[in-house]
Amino acid sequence: MGDQMKLTKSKVEGFPVPIDGQALYWDDELRGFGVRVTPSGARSYIAQGRVSGKTRRVTLGAHGKLTCDEARKRARAALVALDDGVDPQIEKKRNEALSVTLREVAAEYCRERRTNKGGELKASSKNDIHKHVNKNFADWADKPIVNITRDLCSTRFSEMSIRGPAQANQAFRVLRALINYACEAYRPGDTPLILENPVSVISGKRMWNPNKARDTRIPLESVGTVWNLLQDRRTSPAVLPIGQTGADIIIFIMLTGCRWSEAAELTWDCVNLEAGSWHIPDPKNHNPVTFPLSAPARAMLSARPRVEGNHYVFPSRGRIGCIQDARNTMAEVSKVAGVRLSPHDLRRTFIAIGIKVKIEMWKLKLLTNHIAKGDVTLDHYTETNDLRYLSGEAEQIAAWIVEQGKIAAGANVVQLRGVTA
Repeated sequence: MGDQMKLTKSKVEGFPVPIDGQALYWDDELRGFGVRVTPSGARSYIAQGRVSGKTRRVTLGAHGKLTCDEARKRARAALVALDDGVDPQIEKKRNEALSVTLREVAAEYCRERRTNKGGELKASSKNDIHKHVNKNFADWADKPIVNITRDLCSTRFSEMSIRGPAQANQAFRVLRALINYACEAYRPGDTPLILENPVSVISGKRMWNPNKARDTRIPLESVGTVWNLLQDRRTSPAVLPIGQTGADIIIFIMLTGCRWSEAAELTWDCVNLEAGSWHIPDPKNHNPVTFPLSAPARAMLSARPRVEGNHYVFPSRGRIGCIQDARNTMAEVSKVAGVRLSPHDLRRTFIAIGIKVKIEMWKLKLLTNHIAKGDVTLDHYTETNDLRYLSGEAEQIAAWIVEQGKIAAGANVVQLRGVTA
Protein backbone atom coordinates (compact mmCIF):
# COMPACT_ATOMS: atom_id res chain seq x y z
CA MET A 1 0.00 0.00 0.00
CA GLY A 2 3.01 2.34 -0.11
CA ASP A 3 5.01 4.00 2.68
CA GLN A 4 3.47 3.98 6.18
CA MET A 5 3.94 6.47 9.01
CA LYS A 6 1.92 8.68 11.29
CA LEU A 7 0.61 11.45 9.07
CA THR A 8 1.19 15.00 10.26
CA LYS A 9 1.03 18.39 8.55
CA SER A 10 4.80 18.63 8.16
CA LYS A 11 5.11 15.10 6.83
CA VAL A 12 2.28 15.61 4.30
CA GLU A 13 3.88 18.81 3.04
CA GLY A 14 7.27 17.13 2.84
CA PHE A 15 6.26 14.20 0.63
CA PRO A 16 8.12 14.31 -2.72
CA VAL A 17 6.21 14.94 -5.94
CA PRO A 18 6.21 11.92 -8.31
CA ILE A 19 7.39 12.34 -11.89
CA ASP A 20 4.34 10.50 -13.20
CA GLY A 21 1.43 8.53 -11.80
CA GLN A 22 0.62 9.13 -8.16
CA ALA A 23 2.30 8.40 -4.85
CA LEU A 24 0.34 7.07 -1.86
CA TYR A 25 1.40 7.47 1.76
CA TRP A 26 -0.49 5.68 4.53
CA ASP A 27 -1.03 6.45 8.17
CA ASP A 28 0.19 3.70 10.55
CA GLU A 29 -2.23 4.73 13.28
CA LEU A 30 -5.52 4.59 11.34
CA ARG A 31 -5.36 1.80 8.81
CA GLY A 32 -6.81 2.89 5.45
CA PHE A 33 -6.16 6.60 5.99
CA GLY A 34 -3.66 8.13 3.59
CA VAL A 35 -2.47 10.94 1.31
CA ARG A 36 -2.30 10.95 -2.47
CA VAL A 37 0.33 13.12 -4.18
CA THR A 38 0.15 13.79 -7.94
CA PRO A 39 2.79 15.10 -10.39
CA SER A 40 1.18 18.55 -10.20
CA GLY A 41 1.98 18.68 -6.48
CA ALA A 42 -1.65 18.34 -5.40
CA ARG A 43 -2.04 16.52 -2.05
CA SER A 44 -5.37 14.97 -1.14
CA TYR A 45 -6.46 12.95 1.88
CA ILE A 46 -8.01 9.58 1.11
CA ALA A 47 -9.61 6.62 2.86
CA GLN A 48 -9.47 3.12 1.44
CA GLY A 49 -11.19 -0.08 2.46
CA ARG A 50 -13.20 -3.01 1.13
CA VAL A 51 -16.94 -3.39 0.67
CA SER A 52 -18.69 -6.43 -0.81
CA GLY A 53 -15.27 -7.87 -1.68
CA LYS A 54 -14.22 -4.80 -3.70
CA THR A 55 -11.60 -2.19 -2.87
CA ARG A 56 -13.03 1.32 -2.66
CA ARG A 57 -11.11 4.57 -2.28
CA VAL A 58 -12.77 7.75 -1.04
CA THR A 59 -11.30 11.23 -1.58
CA LEU A 60 -11.78 13.18 1.65
CA GLY A 61 -10.51 16.59 0.54
CA ALA A 62 -7.44 18.59 -0.40
CA HIS A 63 -4.61 19.25 2.05
CA GLY A 64 -4.82 22.90 2.98
CA LYS A 65 -8.58 22.96 2.90
CA LEU A 66 -8.53 20.17 5.47
CA THR A 67 -6.12 19.87 8.35
CA CYS A 68 -4.61 16.48 9.03
CA ASP A 69 -6.78 16.06 12.14
CA GLU A 70 -9.96 16.99 10.25
CA ALA A 71 -9.08 14.53 7.49
CA ARG A 72 -8.43 11.81 10.08
CA LYS A 73 -11.94 12.29 11.49
CA ARG A 74 -13.47 12.10 8.02
CA ALA A 75 -11.44 9.02 7.25
CA ARG A 76 -12.64 7.28 10.40
CA ALA A 77 -16.30 7.95 9.44
CA ALA A 78 -15.71 6.81 5.86
CA LEU A 79 -13.98 3.59 6.98
CA VAL A 80 -16.82 2.80 9.39
CA ALA A 81 -19.28 3.25 6.51
CA LEU A 82 -17.25 0.88 4.35
CA ASP A 83 -17.22 -1.69 7.15
CA ASP A 84 -21.02 -1.31 7.33
CA GLY A 85 -21.29 -2.19 3.64
CA VAL A 86 -21.86 1.31 2.26
CA ASP A 87 -20.31 1.49 -1.21
CA PRO A 88 -19.19 5.10 -1.87
CA GLN A 89 -19.41 4.69 -5.64
CA ILE A 90 -23.04 3.60 -5.40
CA GLU A 91 -23.77 6.38 -2.93
CA LYS A 92 -22.26 8.92 -5.31
CA LYS A 93 -24.45 7.66 -8.13
CA ARG A 94 -27.45 7.65 -5.81
CA ASN A 95 -26.86 11.27 -4.81
CA GLU A 96 -26.46 12.27 -8.45
CA ALA A 97 -29.66 10.41 -9.35
CA LEU A 98 -31.55 12.00 -6.47
CA SER A 99 -30.91 15.42 -7.99
CA VAL A 100 -31.93 14.62 -11.60
CA THR A 101 -34.80 16.87 -12.70
CA LEU A 102 -37.93 16.20 -14.71
CA ARG A 103 -36.55 18.36 -17.53
CA GLU A 104 -33.31 16.34 -17.60
CA VAL A 105 -35.26 13.07 -17.71
CA ALA A 106 -37.40 14.40 -20.58
CA ALA A 107 -34.30 15.40 -22.55
CA GLU A 108 -32.67 12.00 -22.01
CA TYR A 109 -35.92 10.18 -22.83
CA CYS A 110 -36.27 12.05 -26.13
CA ARG A 111 -32.63 11.34 -26.96
CA GLU A 112 -32.62 7.62 -26.14
CA ARG A 113 -36.20 6.42 -26.59
CA ARG A 114 -36.71 4.31 -29.70
CA THR A 115 -39.86 3.38 -31.58
CA ASN A 116 -40.97 -0.23 -32.00
CA LYS A 117 -38.97 -0.34 -35.25
CA GLY A 118 -35.83 1.10 -33.67
CA GLY A 119 -36.10 4.62 -35.04
CA GLU A 120 -35.94 7.85 -33.11
CA LEU A 121 -39.07 9.49 -31.79
CA LYS A 122 -40.69 11.83 -34.28
CA ALA A 123 -40.04 15.52 -33.84
CA SER A 124 -43.75 16.04 -33.18
CA SER A 125 -43.66 13.49 -30.34
CA LYS A 126 -40.62 15.17 -28.80
CA ASN A 127 -42.31 18.56 -29.10
CA ASP A 128 -45.42 17.23 -27.32
CA ILE A 129 -43.29 15.91 -24.45
CA HIS A 130 -41.41 19.18 -24.00
CA LYS A 131 -44.67 21.13 -24.29
CA HIS A 132 -46.17 19.27 -21.34
CA VAL A 133 -42.98 19.60 -19.26
CA ASN A 134 -42.70 23.33 -19.96
CA LYS A 135 -46.39 24.15 -19.65
CA ASN A 136 -48.34 21.70 -17.51
CA PHE A 137 -45.44 20.77 -15.22
CA ALA A 138 -43.43 23.98 -15.41
CA ASP A 139 -43.14 24.30 -11.62
CA TRP A 140 -41.87 20.71 -11.38
CA ALA A 141 -39.54 20.81 -14.39
CA ASP A 142 -36.35 21.91 -12.65
CA LYS A 143 -36.88 20.07 -9.38
CA PRO A 144 -35.75 16.50 -8.63
CA ILE A 145 -38.11 14.01 -10.22
CA VAL A 146 -38.11 11.99 -6.99
CA ASN A 147 -39.98 14.90 -5.37
CA ILE A 148 -43.07 14.22 -7.49
CA THR A 149 -45.46 12.44 -5.13
CA ARG A 150 -48.80 10.69 -5.42
CA ASP A 151 -50.53 13.58 -3.66
CA LEU A 152 -49.00 16.12 -6.05
CA CYS A 153 -50.11 14.06 -9.05
CA SER A 154 -53.63 13.61 -7.71
CA THR A 155 -54.05 17.31 -6.99
CA ARG A 156 -52.56 18.52 -10.30
CA PHE A 157 -54.61 16.04 -12.32
CA SER A 158 -57.85 17.19 -10.66
CA GLU A 159 -57.00 20.83 -11.36
CA MET A 160 -56.14 20.17 -14.99
CA SER A 161 -59.24 18.03 -15.52
CA ILE A 162 -61.47 21.00 -14.74
CA ARG A 163 -59.84 23.04 -17.52
CA GLY A 164 -59.44 20.26 -20.07
CA PRO A 165 -60.09 16.57 -19.35
CA ALA A 166 -58.43 15.28 -22.51
CA GLN A 167 -55.38 17.51 -21.99
CA ALA A 168 -55.05 16.25 -18.41
CA ASN A 169 -55.10 12.64 -19.61
CA GLN A 170 -52.46 13.31 -22.25
CA ALA A 171 -50.18 15.28 -19.92
CA PHE A 172 -50.17 12.60 -17.24
CA ARG A 173 -49.62 9.80 -19.74
CA VAL A 174 -46.48 11.67 -20.80
CA LEU A 175 -45.45 12.13 -17.16
CA ARG A 176 -46.06 8.42 -16.48
CA ALA A 177 -43.81 7.46 -19.40
CA LEU A 178 -41.03 9.79 -18.23
CA ILE A 179 -41.11 8.45 -14.67
CA ASN A 180 -41.21 4.84 -15.92
CA TYR A 181 -38.09 5.66 -17.93
CA ALA A 182 -36.43 7.19 -14.86
CA CYS A 183 -37.24 4.05 -12.85
CA GLU A 184 -35.18 2.00 -15.31
CA ALA A 185 -32.48 4.54 -16.12
CA TYR A 186 -31.52 5.45 -12.56
CA ARG A 187 -30.78 2.34 -10.52
CA PRO A 188 -27.68 2.90 -8.34
CA GLY A 189 -26.57 -0.47 -7.00
CA ASP A 190 -29.30 -2.01 -9.19
CA THR A 191 -31.88 -0.60 -6.79
CA PRO A 192 -34.57 1.55 -8.43
CA LEU A 193 -34.53 5.14 -7.28
CA ILE A 194 -38.31 5.36 -7.65
CA LEU A 195 -40.05 2.31 -6.25
CA GLU A 196 -43.52 3.22 -7.50
CA ASN A 197 -44.63 5.54 -10.27
CA PRO A 198 -46.67 8.24 -8.48
CA VAL A 199 -48.92 8.63 -11.54
CA SER A 200 -50.34 5.20 -10.65
CA VAL A 201 -52.52 7.01 -8.11
CA ILE A 202 -54.70 8.19 -10.99
CA SER A 203 -55.44 4.60 -12.00
CA GLY A 204 -55.76 3.46 -8.40
CA LYS A 205 -58.33 6.17 -7.63
CA ARG A 206 -60.02 5.70 -11.03
CA MET A 207 -59.49 9.34 -11.90
CA TRP A 208 -58.76 9.07 -15.62
CA ASN A 209 -61.20 11.17 -17.60
CA PRO A 210 -63.42 9.21 -20.02
CA ASN A 211 -62.36 9.59 -23.63
CA LYS A 212 -65.22 11.09 -25.56
CA ALA A 213 -65.02 9.95 -29.14
CA ARG A 214 -65.22 13.00 -31.38
CA ASP A 215 -67.33 12.85 -34.50
CA THR A 216 -66.99 16.46 -35.67
CA ARG A 217 -66.73 16.82 -39.44
CA ILE A 218 -67.87 19.03 -42.29
CA PRO A 219 -71.61 18.40 -42.73
CA LEU A 220 -71.95 16.60 -46.05
CA GLU A 221 -74.40 19.23 -47.29
CA SER A 222 -71.70 21.87 -46.71
CA VAL A 223 -68.82 20.07 -48.42
CA GLY A 224 -69.48 21.79 -51.76
CA THR A 225 -69.53 25.25 -50.17
CA VAL A 226 -66.25 24.53 -48.36
CA TRP A 227 -64.70 23.21 -51.56
CA ASN A 228 -65.60 26.36 -53.48
CA LEU A 229 -64.29 28.59 -50.68
CA LEU A 230 -60.94 26.79 -50.84
CA GLN A 231 -60.75 27.18 -54.63
CA ASP A 232 -61.36 30.90 -54.23
CA ARG A 233 -58.74 31.24 -51.48
CA ARG A 234 -56.09 29.40 -53.46
CA THR A 235 -56.51 31.54 -56.57
CA SER A 236 -57.33 34.97 -55.13
CA PRO A 237 -54.47 37.45 -55.73
CA ALA A 238 -55.29 39.14 -52.42
CA VAL A 239 -54.23 36.10 -50.36
CA LEU A 240 -51.38 34.61 -52.42
CA PRO A 241 -49.02 32.96 -51.61
CA ILE A 242 -49.88 32.44 -47.93
CA GLY A 243 -53.56 31.81 -48.56
CA GLN A 244 -52.77 29.38 -51.35
CA THR A 245 -50.62 27.17 -49.15
CA GLY A 246 -53.20 27.14 -46.36
CA ALA A 247 -56.00 26.32 -48.79
CA ASP A 248 -53.94 23.71 -50.62
CA ILE A 249 -53.03 21.72 -47.52
CA ILE A 250 -56.69 21.64 -46.45
CA ILE A 251 -57.67 20.49 -49.93
CA PHE A 252 -55.00 17.80 -49.78
CA ILE A 253 -56.30 16.49 -46.44
CA MET A 254 -59.90 16.52 -47.72
CA LEU A 255 -58.88 14.52 -50.80
CA THR A 256 -56.61 12.01 -49.02
CA GLY A 257 -57.90 11.72 -45.44
CA CYS A 258 -54.35 12.01 -44.11
CA ARG A 259 -53.26 13.51 -40.80
CA TRP A 260 -52.17 17.14 -40.62
CA SER A 261 -48.58 16.16 -39.77
CA GLU A 262 -48.43 13.75 -42.72
CA ALA A 263 -49.48 16.52 -45.09
CA ALA A 264 -47.37 19.26 -43.52
CA GLU A 265 -44.22 17.11 -43.51
CA LEU A 266 -44.73 15.82 -47.06
CA THR A 267 -41.70 16.47 -49.27
CA TRP A 268 -41.57 16.62 -53.05
CA ASP A 269 -39.39 13.51 -53.28
CA CYS A 270 -42.34 11.54 -51.83
CA VAL A 271 -44.74 12.74 -54.54
CA ASN A 272 -44.96 11.03 -57.93
CA LEU A 273 -47.37 13.03 -60.06
CA GLU A 274 -46.74 10.91 -63.14
CA ALA A 275 -47.62 7.69 -61.33
CA GLY A 276 -50.38 9.39 -59.37
CA SER A 277 -49.09 8.50 -55.89
CA TRP A 278 -47.57 9.88 -52.71
CA HIS A 279 -45.56 8.14 -50.02
CA ILE A 280 -45.09 8.31 -46.24
CA PRO A 281 -41.76 6.69 -45.25
CA ASP A 282 -42.35 6.75 -41.48
CA PRO A 283 -45.98 7.36 -40.49
CA LYS A 284 -47.49 7.32 -37.02
CA ASN A 285 -48.00 3.54 -37.07
CA HIS A 286 -44.48 3.01 -38.53
CA ASN A 287 -45.94 1.25 -41.59
CA PRO A 288 -44.32 2.87 -44.69
CA VAL A 289 -47.06 3.24 -47.25
CA THR A 290 -47.77 4.54 -50.75
CA PHE A 291 -51.17 6.10 -51.46
CA PRO A 292 -53.00 6.88 -54.71
CA LEU A 293 -53.53 10.49 -55.78
CA SER A 294 -56.87 11.41 -57.33
CA ALA A 295 -57.03 13.66 -60.39
CA PRO A 296 -58.04 16.75 -58.35
CA ALA A 297 -55.17 16.13 -55.94
CA ARG A 298 -52.69 15.79 -58.81
CA ALA A 299 -54.00 18.98 -60.40
CA MET A 300 -53.62 20.92 -57.16
CA LEU A 301 -50.09 19.60 -56.57
CA SER A 302 -49.08 20.28 -60.18
CA ALA A 303 -50.12 23.90 -59.77
CA ARG A 304 -48.22 24.38 -56.50
CA PRO A 305 -45.16 26.64 -56.67
CA ARG A 306 -41.88 25.13 -55.55
CA VAL A 307 -39.68 27.17 -53.23
CA GLU A 308 -35.98 27.06 -53.97
CA GLY A 309 -34.09 25.52 -51.06
CA ASN A 310 -37.24 24.18 -49.39
CA HIS A 311 -38.19 20.56 -50.14
CA TYR A 312 -41.59 20.67 -48.43
CA VAL A 313 -44.73 20.57 -50.57
CA PHE A 314 -46.42 22.95 -48.13
CA PRO A 315 -43.64 25.29 -46.93
CA SER A 316 -43.82 27.71 -44.03
CA ARG A 317 -44.26 31.45 -44.43
CA GLY A 318 -40.59 32.02 -43.76
CA ARG A 319 -39.72 29.61 -46.57
CA ILE A 320 -37.75 27.47 -44.12
CA GLY A 321 -39.41 24.29 -42.89
CA CYS A 322 -43.02 23.23 -43.34
CA ILE A 323 -46.32 24.99 -42.66
CA GLN A 324 -47.27 24.92 -38.97
CA ASP A 325 -50.96 25.77 -39.19
CA ALA A 326 -53.66 27.24 -41.42
CA ARG A 327 -55.75 28.76 -38.66
CA ASN A 328 -57.13 31.66 -40.68
CA THR A 329 -58.30 29.44 -43.52
CA MET A 330 -59.62 26.83 -41.07
CA ALA A 331 -61.60 29.62 -39.35
CA GLU A 332 -63.20 30.52 -42.68
CA VAL A 333 -63.93 26.85 -43.41
CA SER A 334 -65.55 26.51 -39.98
CA LYS A 335 -67.69 29.57 -40.64
CA VAL A 336 -69.13 28.35 -43.94
CA ALA A 337 -69.49 24.80 -42.60
CA GLY A 338 -71.41 26.04 -39.57
CA VAL A 339 -69.29 24.05 -37.12
CA ARG A 340 -65.93 24.65 -35.46
CA LEU A 341 -63.45 22.40 -37.22
CA SER A 342 -59.89 21.19 -36.66
CA PRO A 343 -57.62 19.68 -39.32
CA HIS A 344 -58.37 16.23 -37.88
CA ASP A 345 -62.07 16.79 -38.57
CA LEU A 346 -61.21 16.88 -42.30
CA ARG A 347 -59.97 13.31 -41.90
CA ARG A 348 -63.34 12.29 -40.46
CA THR A 349 -65.02 14.12 -43.35
CA PHE A 350 -63.06 11.98 -45.82
CA ILE A 351 -64.32 8.81 -44.12
CA ALA A 352 -67.90 10.11 -44.03
CA ILE A 353 -67.78 10.84 -47.75
CA GLY A 354 -66.34 7.37 -48.39
CA ILE A 355 -69.25 5.82 -46.52
CA LYS A 356 -71.64 8.05 -48.47
CA VAL A 357 -70.34 6.72 -51.81
CA LYS A 358 -70.50 3.16 -50.42
CA ILE A 359 -66.80 2.37 -50.07
CA GLU A 360 -66.11 -0.51 -47.69
CA MET A 361 -64.76 0.49 -44.28
CA TRP A 362 -61.62 -1.65 -44.50
CA LYS A 363 -60.64 0.25 -47.64
CA LEU A 364 -61.24 3.58 -45.92
CA LYS A 365 -59.06 2.43 -43.02
CA LEU A 366 -56.28 1.63 -45.43
CA LEU A 367 -56.62 4.94 -47.29
CA THR A 368 -56.40 6.83 -43.98
CA ASN A 369 -53.54 4.60 -42.77
CA HIS A 370 -55.57 3.59 -39.75
CA ILE A 371 -54.85 -0.11 -39.39
CA ALA A 372 -56.05 -1.65 -36.14
CA LYS A 373 -53.76 -4.36 -34.79
CA GLY A 374 -55.51 -7.67 -34.52
CA ASP A 375 -57.47 -7.36 -37.76
CA VAL A 376 -56.43 -10.71 -39.22
CA THR A 377 -57.60 -9.88 -42.75
CA LEU A 378 -55.64 -6.63 -42.93
CA ASP A 379 -52.63 -8.00 -41.04
CA HIS A 380 -52.09 -11.12 -43.10
CA TYR A 381 -54.15 -11.13 -46.30
CA THR A 382 -54.18 -7.55 -47.56
CA GLU A 383 -51.48 -5.42 -49.16
CA THR A 384 -50.98 -2.52 -46.75
CA ASN A 385 -47.79 -0.90 -48.05
CA ASP A 386 -48.75 -0.03 -51.63
CA LEU A 387 -52.35 1.16 -51.87
CA ARG A 388 -52.36 2.29 -55.47
CA TYR A 389 -54.87 -0.50 -56.13
CA LEU A 390 -57.36 1.72 -54.27
CA SER A 391 -57.01 4.56 -56.78
CA GLY A 392 -60.60 3.97 -57.94
CA GLU A 393 -61.88 4.58 -54.43
CA ALA A 394 -59.79 7.74 -54.07
CA GLU A 395 -61.22 9.00 -57.36
CA GLN A 396 -64.77 8.25 -56.17
CA ILE A 397 -64.36 10.42 -53.09
CA ALA A 398 -62.69 13.25 -55.02
CA ALA A 399 -65.35 13.17 -57.74
CA TRP A 400 -68.13 13.43 -55.14
CA ILE A 401 -66.43 16.47 -53.53
CA VAL A 402 -65.99 18.22 -56.90
CA GLU A 403 -69.58 17.46 -57.86
CA GLN A 404 -70.81 18.97 -54.58
CA GLY A 405 -68.84 22.08 -55.45
CA LYS A 406 -70.65 22.31 -58.77
CA ILE A 407 -74.01 21.86 -57.10
CA ALA A 408 -73.22 24.53 -54.51
CA ALA A 409 -71.98 26.97 -57.15
CA GLY A 410 -74.91 26.43 -59.50
CA ALA A 411 -73.99 27.73 -62.92
CA ASN A 412 -70.85 29.47 -61.61
CA VAL A 413 -68.58 26.46 -61.34
CA VAL A 414 -65.17 27.10 -59.81
CA GLN A 415 -62.66 24.27 -59.99
CA LEU A 416 -58.97 23.53 -60.30
CA ARG A 417 -57.33 23.75 -63.68
CA GLY A 418 -57.36 20.36 -65.28
CA VAL A 419 -59.97 19.00 -62.83
CA THR A 420 -63.04 17.36 -64.28
CA ALA A 421 -65.99 15.81 -62.54
